[in-house]
Amino acid sequence: MGSIKPDIQKLFNVWEENEMITQKPTELSELKLDYLIPTIFSAGPMYYYIVDFYDMSISHVSHSIKEIHGIDPETATFNNILELIHPDDMEHVSKSEKMVLDMIYNKIGFSHATKYKMQYSLRFKTADSSYRLFLHQAIILTTDPINNKVSKSLNIHTDISHVTEHNNYHASLIGLMGQPSYINISGEAIESVTDRSKSIFFSNREMEILKLISEGLTNSSIAEKLNLAKDTVKNHRRNIMGKAGVNNTAMLIKKCMMDGII
Repeated sequence: MGSIKPDIQKLFNVWEENEMITQKPTELSELKLDYLIPTIFSAGPMYYYIVDFYDMSISHVSHSIKEIHGIDPETATFNNILELIHPDDMEHVSKSEKMVLDMIYNKIGFSHATKYKMQYSLRFKTADSSYRLFLHQAIILTTDPINNKVSKSLNIHTDISHVTEHNNYHASLIGLMGQPSYINISGEAIESVTDRSKSIFFSNREMEILKLISEGLTNSSIAEKLNLAKDTVKNHRRNIMGKAGVNNTAMLIKKCMMDGII
């Protein structure tokens, strides 16, 4: 990977010193990106890639990384991406990675590692040399189950600077396939972290409408897309707003995005 800057090395130390990453290669079964990507919040410019922690290589790099960061997807390296992190956010990134992995290993259980999406926000340098706030989301794709090690991860980075420029400096673990979620984990001891999946509960239909709202669709467009009456969509939107405790769409998207609901 070439020379590694000291602040980036701190991040590598989190993975290496805690012995959480595999020491042998693993096979990646047929990947259905068309299925996985829509489940990830992406209401903004985004790109994705797969990182293999065995050798820190990356693959399946989306072409949008060129427009967002000015990096050639064909030659991009993991180090290229890490070097774009704002130096002042590297400590937050390192702590978030350690905290989330600690949760997986010591609270949730490693057998459930692939059933969670982790996320936190950080600033990345973009192609115009400005720093913008991005949402980092990651799903562990493969593991070394014999040795309980993380192998490959799908990483998605979404520019959310149009939604908010405020970083709450928390991390979240969002349960997939019916698993409980842990929202806005900070520096608290993981033993005291509780299941917060029921802090805001949306029905399947409400989640469906919420995702379309986050994509900028109007009530009329949502009604047409879901084959619903416009008044039905309006009622759902009102209920969603009430559950979230907000009074406008911008606040709704910001809250649900930062809490990991979408």
